[in-house]
Amino acid sequence: MSQMPQLSACPSCEEPLESGDLYCGACGFDLSAVPPRPDVSPNGSAGSAGPVRAAAAGGEADEWPVAPEVDSSDTPVPTHLPTDLPGTDSAGSELPERPDAALASPGASGEPDEYPLPEPAGAAPAPDPRTATPPAGTKLCVACRSGRVDPDGYCENCGHAQPRERDHMEQELDTVAAVSDRGLRHHRNEDAFAISTAALPDGSPAVVAIVCDGVSSATRPDEASLAASRAANESLLVSLPRGTHPQQAMHEAILAAADAVNALAAEPASAREHSPHQNAPACTLVGSVVAGGLLVVGWVGDSRAYWVPDDREGPTVRLTEDDSWAAQMVAAGLMNEAEAYADERAHAITGWLGADAYELEPHTASFKPDRAGVVVVCTDGLWNYAEAVEEMADAVPADAADRPLHSAQVLVGHALDGGGHDNVTVAVVPFPFVPQGAGSA
Repeated sequence: MSQMPQLSACPSCEEPLESGDLYCGACGFDLSAVPPRPDVSPNGSAGSAGPVRAAAAGGEADEWPVAPEVDSSDTPVPTHLPTDLPGTDSAGSELPERPDAALASPGASGEPDEYPLPEPAGAAPAPDPRTATPPAGTKLCVACRSGRVDPDGYCENCGHAQPRERDHMEQELDTVAAVSDRGLRHHRNEDAFAISTAALPDGSPAVVAIVCDGVSSATRPDEASLAASRAANESLLVSLPRGTHPQQAMHEAILAAADAVNALAAEPASAREHSPHQNAPACTLVGSVVAGGLLVVGWVGDSRAYWVPDDREGPTVRLTEDDSWAAQMVAAGLMNEAEAYADERAHAITGWLGADAYELEPHTASFKPDRAGVVVVCTDGLWNYAEAVEEMADAVPADAADRPLHSAQVLVGHALDGGGHDNVTVAVVPFPFVPQGAGSA
């Protein structure tokens, strides 16, 4: 039988009770239903102040001290750090009394945020990647300029993805230079160029520039432009030293480029099974040869060549005619040039290099300028921002003949400043004018 609780007031109505009452005189509450108060609360603390002895399992009770309270000034009790207690480390050495303040900055609680580990005995300090000299031939990150680039194209130091080789290309020879850039909107550069020099049979120099623009709606346009530019350049380097007339050599070079692009379409049948919607690779081409006082251009598609005189007194001339819908409308007299190129169909090309092209008709032309100047060979990524000949003349630097690489860089920058919606490739070929009879006795 449990002992009756000693209550001073009714738990129901709080009416004062007398000793021995079994029921409340006011509300009739059954006082025997109130459970007895335990000596120790479930959490092991006592119902009254002071220390309490709780029975431990299988042993005598342990005495737990009461947590100290704040004083009247509300100052909290000092915090004890682990280092305030004596002890040893795993090797049996005494622990330091307190970390060196110079090596560990204290946090908000006064305890250091981290404890520095000593360098292993005899270990050489790790080199700083920002100042260490990389091995010869190491490709460095374009972002941090210190980390090495892994085979996947990412910096091992900062993780920055590196630009692909064809995203921006520059090349300069003594008498010609070219620059190609991916632009600001395309995910890859589908343009390509090739520049070179050759010697004619009489020993005079011939300067070659080939620029190709991959057709984005075709499969692998970047491969098409690269194959075409290389094939045309190699063809010219073979035929010009043999004494082939530059205009005939240009015609043959375009045919060689077409064969190279057509060969890309001869892929295994299994490739078609996995990618049934692929079509033949395709590109445009424009090229120039400066040799023996003659300027020769050749083209298929809508890439262009411009003649810009050094003195700007003579007219700037567009040397090519586009194989495009707009050019056909103008040639047929159905629209003027401004109306045709304002139409959304303006840049639909009607001629290109590729296995699915119509009958190939290479265009070639030769000129004999009467003064010195430069030939600007470019894709539509440039001339879209300098379409009129006057605009092109204004965009070409005045010293283009003396600094062809700088001029090509300026022209690419002009296209990027205009929006850079397409890949842009420019070759600048100086044309030195030699008057008839100069140098004769």
